[in-house]
Amino acid sequence: MTRIDFYLLQDMAVPAMHRFACALAAKAIQSGTDVFIRAPDEDAAQEVDELMWVYPPERFIPHATEHTDRAPVIIHTEPPRQAAGLMINLGDDVAPFFGRFERVAEIVIGDRKTEGRLRYKHYRDRGCPLYHHELDDWEAKSA
Repeated sequence: MTRIDFYLLQDMAVPAMHRFACALAAKAIQSGTDVFIRAPDEDAAQEVDELMWVYPPERFIPHATEHTDRAPVIIHTEPPRQAAGLMINLGDDVAPFFGRFERVAEIVIGDRKTEGRLRYKHYRDRGCPLYHHELDDWEAKSA
């Protein structure tokens, strides 16, 4: 059964969600976990791709925007052929293929709580183990 982690950020802006996704991906690959970042559209995929070159500071996150076996982090709008260990969902909806991953990270920012609640209910209704993390000042703590 796929484990679902909800990360509630007090931040209101999408760029904070993208920065948190980069920090989460960096932590996951340090522990040997492959990551798929599900972008809601090509613009978001490009923003996260550009951010991964500079964030977190002084840390490079090896990644690709095409499906490849050579990168531990893939950023794309479509799922990889083979599931990775962790999917970071940047969309406002539940990915229909979420069950192919060991873990799913749902990042909820302040002004998107309604969408987050709907995703939570979807996973709960399917019996997924759910974990809730409220994060204040997460950037200062991860620096």
